[in-house]
Amino acid sequence: MEFEVEAGIADITEHPHSDKLYVCTVCDKQFASEGTLAVHQKCHTEENCYSCTQCEKRYLSKNALYKHMNIHTGKYRCTECGKCCDSSNNLTIHRRSHSAEKPFECSVCSKRFADDAKLVRHSRAHSGVKPYKCQLCDKAFSRSELVNIHARVHTGEKPYECYVCGKAFSQSGTLHHHVREHTGDKPYRCSLCDRCFSNTSHLQMHKRRAHTSTRPA
Repeated sequence: MEFEVEAGIADITEHPHSDKLYVCTVCDKQFASEGTLAVHQKCHTEENCYSCTQCEKRYLSKNALYKHMNIHTGKYRCTECGKCCDSSNNLTIHRRSHSAEKPFECSVCSKRFADDAKLVRHSRAHSGVKPYKCQLCDKAFSRSELVNIHARVHTGEKPYECYVCGKAFSQSGTLHHHVREHTGDKPYRCSLCDRCFSNTSHLQMHKRRAHTSTRPA
């Protein structure tokens, strides 16, 4: 079941130098106090949800549902590719994928991004900030989706199942690598000898063993 963040709740914008320390691990919103975060987290329960009549998505307020419906009505449609967005702001961000405009620049490495949210996530690589903590072991992560993946270590959940043999995995990437054992697909080619491999780790191991020169002492 999929839930979207309720629109209209305060403190929804995250900035690289924000002093808001309390982060919702469900939707990435930041809050200035633990109490405000606790109030916000109640919106992620299954109570009082509003269902879209066009698809299976559910929302926590009428406003959030109305915003989502813009996608179905085509109110904010890209004239380049026809993609429909739920707001004018998201349409503006999407249009940058066509124009290659990247107005947000990292102050450390000068890498540029099309929207500020991606800049925020990137800047954590420099600062080492990991605001998302596992509730079971307190291990911290820089992105909320990594917490959800890590949680499967505790729950044993393996939602990704191989359609060939039925073997299940906790991460989609691991499943993709496994499927290549059945298909024989080897998309990673060595630039030095053209030998191909099913995953990058095998490619790197090959380069170290076959192409790293050893000089006599």
